[in-house]
Amino acid sequence: MSDKKTTGSENKNNGVGESQDKEPKTVSGKSSKSKSSSKSKRPSSTETIVVSIGGSLIAPDEIDTSFLLALKRCLIGYTSARKRFILVCGGGGVSRKYLQAASKMAKISSQEADWLGIHGTRLNAYLVNTVLGRYSGTDIIADPKQKVQLTSRKPVAVSGGWKPGWSTDYVAVILAHQVGAQRVINLTNIDYVYDKDPKQYSDAQAIKNITWKDFRAMLPKSWSPGLSSPFDPVASQQAQKHGMEVAIINGKKLAQFEHYLNGRTFRGTLIQPE
Repeated sequence: MSDKKTTGSENKNNGVGESQDKEPKTVSGKSSKSKSSSKSKRPSSTETIVVSIGGSLIAPDEIDTSFLLALKRCLIGYTSARKRFILVCGGGGVSRKYLQAASKMAKISSQEADWLGIHGTRLNAYLVNTVLGRYSGTDIIADPKQKVQLTSRKPVAVSGGWKPGWSTDYVAVILAHQVGAQRVINLTNIDYVYDKDPKQYSDAQAIKNITWKDFRAMLPKSWSPGLSSPFDPVASQQAQKHGMEVAIINGKKLAQFEHYLNGRTFRGTLIQPE
C-alpha cells in the first residue's frame, strides 16, 4: 500500500494500535469519505448478523476474559430481540506465538504458517463457543460452505479460519452469503478506517462512511497472511458483489457495537454498496 493510501487497521499480526481520534459524532448522511457519521439500518424482523472478531481482542497476548464475558452479555441481550449471530474468530496472540516459535525451530512453508494460524483461530473459536454455553452449538463451524442452522434456543454459531489462502474476513463474508445476511460487523482494535496510517501521519483523516468502490481503491489487490488491512481485499470484493454492508467498530467499545445494532449513529466506519 502506498504512503497516500495507507489505512489504519487492526493488527492481526504486527501491532498497529488504536488511534486517539476524538472527533465528535455527527448526524449521518450519504456515503462519503469525509463528511457524515456512521449510522446503521435496523431491520424489523428476525435477522442474522455475522461478526468477525479480531484475534487481538480475544487474545492480544493473554486471553482477555473481561472482553469475552462482556461480549457474551451483549450478544445474549440481542438474541431476545430477534437477532441471530455467527461469530468468526481471528487468531491474535495465540496464532502469533505458535508462528514465532515454529519459525525459530524450523524453516516453515507459507502453507504450514497458514495452518498454524488457522488452528490458532479455531482454538479461539472453541474458547468463545465454550464461553457462550447453551446459547451456541456443540461444535464450531469447520467449513463455511456447510449449512448453518440458528434457532431461538441456539441463536449463536462460532467459526474460526477455514483453509490456507483465505482470511477470517473472507470466511465471514462466505457465511453471510450462505445464510442471507446483509450485514457484517468487523470488531477490531481501531475506532475508524483512515485515509492513511494515523500512527505515521498526524494529518490522517477518519472515514465514517465510504462506498465499496472507494474503499477497495485504498487496498492492495490480494490478501496474504500478515497483511495489515481493515478488511481483506478479497473479502471486500465478495462483500461488494453481494451488496453487503460492513461496519468496522472498535471491539473495546462495545457500546458502539450496540449503537450499530440499535440503528443509531455509532463511532466507526460504515462501508456500503454504491
